[in-house]
Amino acid sequence: MPPDRARATREARGPRRFRPRMPRTLRGRATAAAVLIMVVALAIGGGWLYVTLRGNLVDNAGARTELAARQAAADIAAKQGRPHGDMQEPDGGVDAVLVLDDQGRPLASTAPHPAARAAVLAAFRPGRGEDSAVRDFAAAPALASETSVVAVVRTPSPSGDGDLYVYALTVLDAVADAERALGVTVLVGGPLVVLLTGLIAWSVSGAALRPVESMRRELVAVSADRLSRRVPAPGGQDEITRLAETVNDTLERLEHSVTRQRQFVADASHELRNPIAAARAELELALLNKPDPDTAASLSQALDSTVRLERIAADLLLLARLDAQQPPNVELVDLSLLAAELIARRRSARVPLRLVPAEDPVLVRADPGQLERLLANLLDNAQRFADSEVRVGTATDRATGTALLDVADDGPGIPPEATEEVFDRFTRLEADRNRASGGTGLGLAIAREIARAHGGSLRVEPSGRGARLALRLPTADSPSRP
Repeated sequence: MPPDRARATREARGPRRFRPRMPRTLRGRATAAAVLIMVVALAIGGGWLYVTLRGNLVDNAGARTELAARQAAADIAAKQGRPHGDMQEPDGGVDAVLVLDDQGRPLASTAPHPAARAAVLAAFRPGRGEDSAVRDFAAAPALASETSVVAVVRTPSPSGDGDLYVYALTVLDAVADAERALGVTVLVGGPLVVLLTGLIAWSVSGAALRPVESMRRELVAVSADRLSRRVPAPGGQDEITRLAETVNDTLERLEHSVTRQRQFVADASHELRNPIAAARAELELALLNKPDPDTAASLSQALDSTVRLERIAADLLLLARLDAQQPPNVELVDLSLLAAELIARRRSARVPLRLVPAEDPVLVRADPGQLERLLANLLDNAQRFADSEVRVGTATDRATGTALLDVADDGPGIPPEATEEVFDRFTRLEADRNRASGGTGLGLAIAREIARAHGGSLRVEPSGRGARLALRLPTADSPSRP
């Protein structure tokens, strides 16, 4: 895309929005949800606890302070005289008591520097029709270094010259200490609780989902030739157990359906062999009678189609036998020697074959007939597409106990996206269709099934030019051979 067009597309879409990425696994999402819920719960619980604790402590301090102010006012009334000078220290955690006249002048105090405090407190008085009031004061040099609660009580002067105002002050240092302790607890304990919650959620969800993971691994192992496998069903009557039972029922129905399909293919291929052979014999006999040219051409075309149909029926029957997983009749076979024999039979082919054998014999234990069919299919495929040459190489990897055979041509090659598709049954690439080569689309499928039946593999390997198919089989002395 041109830069100007790409920029215009981005502008049309607008600014990119940030989207938080959730964990991909169900276990991760469950853990993230548990951690998020715990964080929210801690935030709400911590906030509620802070507000409740502070409110209770402040209310208690206010009640004690008001009680101390009323007690001081009662003492003044009991003495029948205007207070002056120092006063007795109050009880109950109250820090100071101060008595002001109605002009705001200090008359008596339990703490030094009453004038400074009087200047701050004189404006705080009970409202009309009230005899007391309580409020918080922010930290100030004249009062205290911490927030304080002040209670004021109005009482008549014993001398009859107006009212007196008795102030009691309590510094809320205990409240501040409690708030700090709560903050430290939340900041230190909160992350530990969140971490513990995450670990517990991860462990519990892992234990709950472990049967699901076992089912997944077993389903991965299920293939067309392993439909008899079943997923493990945990005990109990929970959802996972019911899921396992449903999966096993589905696998059983699938196995039954595939078995019937394979049986049908095998039966149909077997029943078609005799009619097709009879039709071929009739066509060949008709050609021997030297018909006129037009009839001979029609008979030749019909014979070619019949031969092709006969080959397809034989291939389907072979695939059905391979699908039945009947154990092959194995013998000791030298891959290099077998490849040399097959190449020798094809010396008159359109494209020459060149063998690059290993120095030592490449011995495997295999069914000679099936292995010969495998190599023949690979050679047919390579010669069909090659331009000038087909190279066949054999080797032994003693480190892995593997016998190697690769067939490479210099033709158009196999597209990267079709490296597995070419092994599907009745699959023919576009180049194959254009050549009208007469292939059935079953050759490579049969070759791979034979390789699998012998515990090996057949894959398309990277090649600079053309296609390269690599066969790997366990060597005769390999412990991994079937």
